[in-house]
Parts: sequence; C-alpha cells; structure tokens
Amino acid sequence: MALSQLIDKQDNFEIIRDQIAAILAAETNNQQILAVNAGKDPQLWAFDVYTEREDPWEAWQGTRSRYGVSRNPIINVWYENASFNMLQGNTVERQSCTGIFNIDILALGSARANGLGQTCGDEDANREVQRVTRLVRNILMAAENTYLGLRGVVWRRWIQSINVMNTDSSAPNAQKIGVIRIQLEVVFNELSPQVEGVDLEIISATITRAEDGQILIEAQYDK
Repeated sequence: MALSQLIDKQDNFEIIRDQIAAILAAETNNQQILAVNAGKDPQLWAFDVYTEREDPWEAWQGTRSRYGVSRNPIINVWYENASFNMLQGNTVERQSCTGIFNIDILALGSARANGLGQTCGDEDANREVQRVTRLVRNILMAAENTYLGLRGVVWRRWIQSINVMNTDSSAPNAQKIGVIRIQLEVVFNELSPQVEGVDLEIISATITRAEDGQILIEAQYDK
C-alpha cells in the first residue's frame, strides 16, 4: 500500500549527530571566552568540529591563517549504527532506538625541548589528544547536556567507551598525530509516517428498532 505523504524530513539519528557537533562547536567558543576572562590561553580550549569525515586530518593540509597552518585539534562526529528494542515503542509509530555516535579526536604533536631533554612528537601528540578528550568528555557529560538539548527525543546519553586509535601510516605526519575515539551511546525515539485521515463534513445517523427489538443504525458519511 502506497504512502499518502512525501518523506521529506530528517530521521532523529541525523538530527542527534548534528546536535552533538553543534554542542561541541558552541562550547569550544564558550570555553575560549571563559579562558580569556580567567586570564588563561584560550587556544588550549580551541578545536575544530566536523561531521561524517572519512579523513578528517585532511583539514590540516593547505589550511592556512595569517599565523600559518592551523594546528587546532580536530573533532569528527559520525554515526555508526543503531539497534531497535522491540519491547519499547510500537510497530506503528514510535520505535525505541539505541544509536552509537563516534566522536573522533585528532591532535598534532611536534618534537620540542622540555627543559630536561626533548619531548618526542608522538608523545606530544598523545598527550595533546588526551587533553582534548578530557574537554570533550566533560562537555558531553555535563548536566546541561543530559538530553543533548533534545529532551523528548533523547532519553539517555552515555559514554560507552574511550579508545586510542592507530593512525593510518599513509596519513600525512602520521607519526605525529594522536587519535582517540569516544563512542557515545544515545537512546532515542524514531518516528514513522502515519495514515492521514480524511476530514468529513457531514456525519448523520438514523436509529431505528426492528420488529424483534434489535437496534439498527443507518449512517451517512459525506466528505
């Protein structure tokens, strides 16, 4: 049976992915303002946010500002999978969904003197990506973001795991890039199209009784 309406909407998993990215992008700006007010270096709270990038480190190639190549850590938010609980929701309109959203965090490192010798580039990259992971975890699990700003759609968000990832050796400066993946589990609703009823202009009914006493109803429905 054909649907009576055009499917012209986003599913909630798409909205949630973009909302996670929006929360992180807004909060890096907010944290930088708070850092300035606290007399600290705002650059320590700066990162760039992307969605659904396959090779997010490409943003470091050919990206220049008046200060040179941008070295901001990179956040890439992408949707991995979802499962549906048949015990919650229904087969008609609302389905309970548990989705996994990956937040990949990448940071550049460089070899430099540390006063006692030299910090290697890979160590610097690992320490840097761990520092940014700390920021991201605290942002996502802050009380203000309990429902990711989508209460009524999102039931729960929970960090499932935090894993250090191996960088592709073919990536530029691979030996100096630290990568950590946060897997965020979100329980939310997905909704399905519904049958659209037709408005009736006239509804009339005549009630009569048969000879044996049975109640009979003769109804008229006109559009």
